[in-house]
Amino acid sequence: MPLPQIPLRSGRMLTAALLLATAAAVSAPGAVSAQTTLRIGMTAADIPRTLGQPDQGFEGNRFTGLTMYDGLVNWDLSSATKPSVLVPGLATEWKVDDADKTKWIFKLRPGVTFHDGAPFNADAVVWNVDKVLNKDAVQFDASQVGVTASRMPTLVSAKKIDDMTVELTTKEPDSFLPYNLTNLFMASPAKWQAFYDKAEGADAKAKAAAAWTAFAADASGTGPWKMTKFVPRERLELAKNDAYWDKARVPKTDRMVLLPMPEANARTAALLSGQVDWIEAPAPDALPQLKSRGFTISQNEQPHVWPWQFSRVEGSPWNDIRVRKAANLCIDREGLKDGLLGGLMVPATGTVEPGHPWRGTPTFQIKYDVKEGQKLMKEAGYGPDKKLKVKTQTSASGSGQMLPLPMNEYLQQALAECYFDVQLDVIEWNTLFTNWRRGAKDPTANGSNAINVTYAAMDPFFAMVRFLQSGMAPPVSNNWGFINNPEFDEMVKKARSTFDPAARDAALAELHAASVDDAAFLYVAHDVGPRALSPKVKGLVQPKSWFVDFSPVTVTP
Repeated sequence: MPLPQIPLRSGRMLTAALLLATAAAVSAPGAVSAQTTLRIGMTAADIPRTLGQPDQGFEGNRFTGLTMYDGLVNWDLSSATKPSVLVPGLATEWKVDDADKTKWIFKLRPGVTFHDGAPFNADAVVWNVDKVLNKDAVQFDASQVGVTASRMPTLVSAKKIDDMTVELTTKEPDSFLPYNLTNLFMASPAKWQAFYDKAEGADAKAKAAAAWTAFAADASGTGPWKMTKFVPRERLELAKNDAYWDKARVPKTDRMVLLPMPEANARTAALLSGQVDWIEAPAPDALPQLKSRGFTISQNEQPHVWPWQFSRVEGSPWNDIRVRKAANLCIDREGLKDGLLGGLMVPATGTVEPGHPWRGTPTFQIKYDVKEGQKLMKEAGYGPDKKLKVKTQTSASGSGQMLPLPMNEYLQQALAECYFDVQLDVIEWNTLFTNWRRGAKDPTANGSNAINVTYAAMDPFFAMVRFLQSGMAPPVSNNWGFINNPEFDEMVKKARSTFDPAARDAALAELHAASVDDAAFLYVAHDVGPRALSPKVKGLVQPKSWFVDFSPVTVTP
């Protein structure tokens, strides 16, 4: 039987040609099972890496990190109304040393086992720290370093105190460390060692690489979901972990199938035709049809920013603060929200909005004011007969990128009113994410003086420090544009060395206000994490977070 054509509000038709790839991936002939299965269409073009440290940005953490693995510290994702906060994960408690604030003691959770049955203990923590930080460790994997070390740049080492206690050392006092550790996932050393012992190779390095490849196809963590089948670029199948240490988070669904579907219309068509039960980022022009057919649209304002990050290297047109401010004043964010995104965004006037403890009191007010933007551009030497050429590198899809190409084309047209001539360099999402870590000076920037990579703002390091501190320039972290502002550096140092939460929030508010006054980014939107669910799917709690807990979700057979 041919697949149905599905009309969207714009008049476009999604035919069977759009669905052939997803149909092959989702359909599974065989006997009907009594088990319940949740099928999810992701925005990623491939399955995020499964070996313990995902790629594909935070969509990777959401789907192949927090599902199969735990960190020493986890996020509380149980509330749709309260901000997500840190909670004990594989560590039950932690404390910085009063005498030496570069040392932390973490007490580990007893009785936890990996999916292969091996015990979780201090040796496992040291092993997992070494896999990304210790080049002399046999399990060191350079492919996992880029997506991990840049997220915890001050962590130096881990030392076993006893079986259930570890000491972590940072290169400087760093009150952000517990936040950073939510990104370090604990993989099973025993499972990896078994693959290593069987691996063939000329030397230890080759055997280690082979062991990681094998581990990725048969992974073992401590998380609430266990891998059962992995087909690159096609599907990842997970089963609930009945033995999960947190009994309140043992999944209520038997199986979960993750499917890469990078194109928004194809995802939407797959949901409407019953091929999947849940999609990330539905096509905005299909929202009325989805709602009329009983599908649920779930969204929540989350700490997540859709920006342009400016190059500040010598010769960049964005080195003129008048140009940076003009760009921020020439974007009609409400028009973008209602005209293109179907209401699925919150206009951004900074990394965080009024009411947030890190907001501060910026003096530069980001708003829609074309006349003021044009005035600033004329003061900078530009006008109708002398356009400023700028180039932005972006992607066609990807984790948190929302609808990057239509959104960037909207900005391209809006900025033209303020005498900008915007060129777009559109590349594959994971390549863009890799380029982001290489920086504006790297040839992969391809002449771009801005980059469009969205970022989560749930913790101080991710929200501001990795972009604003000069020491976070590539290859250390994500200061892509090589911002070098001594005032920012001093503010970061103050916040990082402040261990009292209220005082730290005040220091971060000072940093945030300064970054807005400097127009450090082109602040455009906050994502609301839209997802569309079949009427059969119940129990989703969409938190004020980039992440989601799939454990309470149920699916009616």
